[in-house]
Amino acid sequence: MSESIVCQHIRVSGVVQGVGFRPFVWRLARELGLAGWVRNDSRGVEIEVRGAAAQVRRLIERLELDAPPLARVSSVTARDTVSARVGEGFVIIDSRSGRAATMIGHDTAVCRDCLSEMFDPGNSRWRYPFTNCTNCGPRYTISRSLPYDRVRTSLKPFVMCHRCQYEYRRPEDRRFHAEANCCPKCGPHLFLLDGEGHRLPDDPITTALALLRQGKIVAIKGLGGFHLACDARNAVAVALLRERKQRDEKPFVVMLANAASAARLVQIGIGEPGLMALPTRPAILLRKRGSCDDALPGVAPGLAWLGVMLPYTPVQFLLFHEAAKRPAGIGWLERAQDLALVMTSANPGGEPLVVGNSEALLRLYGIADAFLMHDRDIVTRCDDSVARITTGGLQFIRRARGYTPRAIRLPVSGPSVLAVGAWFKNTICVTRGDEAYVSQHVGDLDNAAVCDFLEESVEQLLKLLGAEPAIVAHDLHPDFHSTRFAADFAQQRRLPLLGIQHHHAHAAAVLAEHGLRGAHLALSLDGVGLGTDGAAWGGELLRVDGPRFERLGHLSPLALPGGDRAANEPWRMAAAVLHQLGRNREIGERFVGQQAAPAVAQMLSGDIHCPPTTSMGRIFDAAAGLLGIRAVMAYEGQAAMFMEGLAQCYGDILPLDQGWRIEQGRLDLLPLLAALADEKNAERGAALFHATLAAAIADWVRVLAPGEKAVVGSGGCFLNQVLVRGLRARLGAQGIKLVEARQVPPNDGGLSVGQAWIALQHLLGH
Repeated sequence: MSESIVCQHIRVSGVVQGVGFRPFVWRLARELGLAGWVRNDSRGVEIEVRGAAAQVRRLIERLELDAPPLARVSSVTARDTVSARVGEGFVIIDSRSGRAATMIGHDTAVCRDCLSEMFDPGNSRWRYPFTNCTNCGPRYTISRSLPYDRVRTSLKPFVMCHRCQYEYRRPEDRRFHAEANCCPKCGPHLFLLDGEGHRLPDDPITTALALLRQGKIVAIKGLGGFHLACDARNAVAVALLRERKQRDEKPFVVMLANAASAARLVQIGIGEPGLMALPTRPAILLRKRGSCDDALPGVAPGLAWLGVMLPYTPVQFLLFHEAAKRPAGIGWLERAQDLALVMTSANPGGEPLVVGNSEALLRLYGIADAFLMHDRDIVTRCDDSVARITTGGLQFIRRARGYTPRAIRLPVSGPSVLAVGAWFKNTICVTRGDEAYVSQHVGDLDNAAVCDFLEESVEQLLKLLGAEPAIVAHDLHPDFHSTRFAADFAQQRRLPLLGIQHHHAHAAAVLAEHGLRGAHLALSLDGVGLGTDGAAWGGELLRVDGPRFERLGHLSPLALPGGDRAANEPWRMAAAVLHQLGRNREIGERFVGQQAAPAVAQMLSGDIHCPPTTSMGRIFDAAAGLLGIRAVMAYEGQAAMFMEGLAQCYGDILPLDQGWRIEQGRLDLLPLLAALADEKNAERGAALFHATLAAAIADWVRVLAPGEKAVVGSGGCFLNQVLVRGLRARLGAQGIKLVEARQVPPNDGGLSVGQAWIALQHLLGH
């Protein structure tokens, strides 16, 4: 008896467009002897198939099991159907539009197969700077709308030549239905302009590298925006870039050819080269070798870590290929190369990343000496992702290119929510069903251009997702642009508005990504966030239960002499500690280099403009000020990063005996700070601070929440690996698991996800 023939309609959702999914289905169906068709639509991938029941079942199983490497399948559903459109063969048919229920793939580094073509002198794509295929290249940053087809991308103006069309239509080719397929004949094309916008002759890559070696600054168009590049080994060039970009001390990321090149400058552990070479290519913080600062003068001053990024676009690879004297083949990619390039975002004055050619010539005039650019538009602005390697893999400092717009699966489904983040490191988040889509890094909302980018990001993400929010969530602080925007957005659309406490949102972000519901203990340690009492919070032990939370305890308050100004001047926080210790008279003597020291001493004595804060970030600043590590910061978190590096260099140390007190739920660190006030060795003091802090926090958790088996760690202080390692070990010894952020940063870059998760539970009545 012959096996029954069935006809089924199949729907696949998730990241299944722009990742070679339709060609994969075509090959799979042909292999299984099935007839039918596949197409993209606004909801994902749609399939109708006819054949033996067992083979159809096998197709459905393998759609998820054997999906292309860049795909992320959320669900596969099938139902019986009778269709007149299923012929004898299996074909890919035209896409269908509609309300979006899928999402475009993320940008990925050029793959090894494409590199092999680029570096083969006999190949038609020899040194072609836009080589890509279904397994690599731009997706999110070139897409205007869904479904993902060439006509909806910035490749639309470039008509495929006959050869590219042949690849596109040939099922056996890895460029089968590759929407961004292109070659030197059909374009896009690369060109080089001087600082005045005049086209320079000769090969753009050759000339650009020559300029870099001469100490010039070159603006290079990438996937999500322009970079400003210079020779990282040239101290004069690095100093010039700092001067022109007005970036005095903040560290730069360095691009190196491969892990072998990086190993000369940083320490690389087992398995770490693989993380550096991920297709998503984040910049990764790695611990410097002793010779690093001499080799790369001025790149990351005073820090123990260097941000390292490997090439990911063909243009970037071509610069390193040119420096290696154009070898044939890809063997050179495994060998150490000398070229090291500062590769920093082209965003003058903290503004959004430059993306357009005309925009680059205008906004980067006087900063860049030349412009290496092309005629393919960047549709979506998207900065580089930054991460560090921790136990369990990568931890994001900034989540953007390569990871946006990957969804975070939530434990429940519900109406769409828009959450707009806070002030620093802003991101926005939109939920759809049981998925949370967090935007690329928007930035600090301290200038009009970034505020405009926030609004642009909201509009774009809602459009791509086809989402209509049922509620808008925001931070409690009334003066944030994100809060004002949320209020206007909600009013225009007659939507409810939900203000969410900052540290509640921090904790909820970690709970959301781990799919945790119900009541959970949470540590939220950061710089500052407005509390429900109107005070500046930042060192909180919370009990979080969906849209509700309870403040179990907090750090003992410390004065902020001068208010917000103290957040940038650690010496002021050190002065506040000295005053609290009864040593106010030492302030003027100790900080003789600070003109405001006598005034600050008087402010503290009279309690004038000295609001209290429970911020853990300000405790770090106070310690740095007392140890003489940093009096004034050039950028946010600088003092804490210096402290972390010094502690790492010093190594293990026992915590200070009786270095803290716990009274009425408050963790008082004044005994520790008193010891630091008299410590002469900054390295030892930094190590003692971290060790004692970890022990104190673990004890605090034990005293206030006995019997707990897990605690969520959130807030920017959880980027400090010396602290987290110590805390993880001490909590573990008490039988308590530390639940950490993984899919989004623990800092304010992940805040919108927490806001969205709280608002969704609020809507669902949890």
